[in-house]
Amino acid sequence: MESKIEVLATVKVQYSSDLYKIVDCLNRTLKEKDLMFGLALDEENKEKAVFTIYRT
Repeated sequence: MESKIEVLATVKVQYSSDLYKIVDCLNRTLKEKDLMFGLALDEENKEKAVFTIYRT
């Protein structure tokens, strides 16, 4: 059985040390809806974060 992850949306936002709390809450709340959320620092600008929404 193959597991495919589809990127639904990506956005760059101003980095804040509390952003991970929002991503964690979304992941815990919406995992039953086959949604997953990611957060990473932008490689070109460390003051920005890349927020991504996935369908699993």
